[in-house]
Amino acid sequence: MKRRTAESPRRVLMIVENLPVPFDRRVWQEANTLRSNGYEVNVICPKGRGYRASHEVIDGIAVYRHPLPFEADGALGYVLEYGLSTFFQFLLAWRVFLTRGFDVIHACNPPDTIFVVGGFFKLLFGRRFIFDHHDLSPELYVAKREGKRGPLYGPLVFLERMTYRVADVSIATNDSYRQVAIDRAGMPADRIYVVRSGPAMRHLDPREPNPALRHGRRYLVAYVGIMGSQDGVPLLLEAAREVVHGQGRDDVQFVLVGSGTEFPRIE
Repeated sequence: MKRRTAESPRRVLMIVENLPVPFDRRVWQEANTLRSNGYEVNVICPKGRGYRASHEVIDGIAVYRHPLPFEADGALGYVLEYGLSTFFQFLLAWRVFLTRGFDVIHACNPPDTIFVVGGFFKLLFGRRFIFDHHDLSPELYVAKREGKRGPLYGPLVFLERMTYRVADVSIATNDSYRQVAIDRAGMPADRIYVVRSGPAMRHLDPREPNPALRHGRRYLVAYVGIMGSQDGVPLLLEAAREVVHGQGRDDVQFVLVGSGTEFPRIE
């Protein structure tokens, strides 16, 4: 285990499961902000399209990636995905702990199982645990089941509560998530901080509109992002069908940009 001296920078281990880094923009912004403020940052995340390297250093941030064969679909899928991801996170956390060391684990959900890793290092080695609440896992599960709670809703609420109990501090993406932490998980309000996401303006490159994208139509409706079952893409297609066929409109062009589990179904 690498020991930290008084002159050494504070060391943070970030763990995220749902997207690879640096593709996950919020996690990457947080990692870069920490690095810019003098922290030594390591990130554990899954592999993904375009991000296949098991280990690399990007902009001074050490990234460790593990395999993730599939995305959860159904109760068994959730158990397998979350179980595998937690197993790989634990192994890689040990690797970082023994080779580079860390003082804090910064866990980004979903899933709400990373507290198992954080709790282990907190209990045995006194490492701090921060929970960065990106998604409401129980509600995300319901959304994937078209509004039905299903058998895993209760266990997901339990895992969420356990995560907050282990956490020394939590980060909420907005005020409504902060209220969930207080009301549903019993997290003390003075240990919750709201940190919102926003674009890095220095990276934006404004361009003139490209009329060709409208294909001669007056309006352009665009969807840009992940296309998961919880993201409402089928609803967007129904809306487009209503606009074009139900209302007989021929002045609206729809375009969808992104990927995800729903993409093969709508392609």
